[in-house]
Amino acid sequence: MNLLLENFGQRWRAFARRWLRAPQLDWPLACALLLLAGVGLVNLYSAGGPDAKFAFNQGARFALGAVLMVLLSRVSPQTLRKWTPWLYAGSVLLLLVVAALGEGRGANRWLDLKVFRFQPSELSKLTMPMMAAWVLSRRELPPKFVSLAIVGVLIAIPAALIAKQPDLGTALLVVASGMFAIFLAGMAWWRIGLVLAAAAAAAPLAWHFMHDYQKKRLFTFLDPAADRLGDGWHIMQSEIAVGSGGLWGKGWQHGTQSALEFLPEHTTDFAFAVFSEEWGFVGVAVVIALYVFIVGRGLMIAANARDTYSRLLAGSISMSFFVYVMVNGGMIAGVLPVVGVPMPLISYGGTSIVALLAGFGMLMAIHNHRRAPR
Repeated sequence: MNLLLENFGQRWRAFARRWLRAPQLDWPLACALLLLAGVGLVNLYSAGGPDAKFAFNQGARFALGAVLMVLLSRVSPQTLRKWTPWLYAGSVLLLLVVAALGEGRGANRWLDLKVFRFQPSELSKLTMPMMAAWVLSRRELPPKFVSLAIVGVLIAIPAALIAKQPDLGTALLVVASGMFAIFLAGMAWWRIGLVLAAAAAAAPLAWHFMHDYQKKRLFTFLDPAADRLGDGWHIMQSEIAVGSGGLWGKGWQHGTQSALEFLPEHTTDFAFAVFSEEWGFVGVAVVIALYVFIVGRGLMIAANARDTYSRLLAGSISMSFFVYVMVNGGMIAGVLPVVGVPMPLISYGGTSIVALLAGFGMLMAIHNHRRAPR
């Protein structure tokens, strides 16, 4: 018995030493994320007005996400690969629970656990590329029709559940995260063209399944001036905020669109419009440069990954992050419809922040176990 306890104690001490040693982070990526998080907190402090609760709550979520990022950076890609089917199944199960017990303002997207609320669809942004990479890495590449069909079904399940909430924007992002894994697996260009043609052909059919508010968003995108005080208000006020920033901006806490309550959702979907007004073109260029660096660093990690699963997962996470930035940036500039996609690390969020930093923890884990240089 004493020998058993001693053996257990030795293993526990070895486990503790391994997890409590200095963090194994990719410091260039970590520093860029830290800078963006700082920008987001400063912007939220201004956008939130005299009440600093938005910045305080966001800081707490950044701290939680950072801890999760550090922990996941220590997990080997082989362990992530073993967990993948279970994590995917768990995320789908949570989406089914949301369908039955979810709550929200006009959409059932959140689960209320009394202590906190969280949005399970944000987890699918991680588990979907993980599952696509898991399936594709176990089969012949470039992917054949059977592999594509399997991944297509796996993508359709969470996407359909999320679209049913309804949350079409997040559903499309989940689809994109899975499609990036297929693209990076070497899918033939003629098949990519066939998929795009099929999607274009199905667009008229999809129109009949869209909700009225989703149809209105598309009409508003085409002509926001047609309803200046109604559905077009968001886009027009956002464009005013972005344009009025000029070259250097109006200065921190001197923006008028959010301070005078002209700009709706100025702490969430349109938080970057507040930043654009206060910091101008120069500030926006600096933030975009940080985003470009993060995406490039992620793709470099993918290129140096040790195995196919790691390469596909790292590439999908990086490209998905790029899409989030492009969609929100295009939305606030009026070149894309309003779809309710936050600007990563800038917009106020809960589950999205934690899930995003967890994804970067996986990237760092892949970097820590990269292949040896030639």
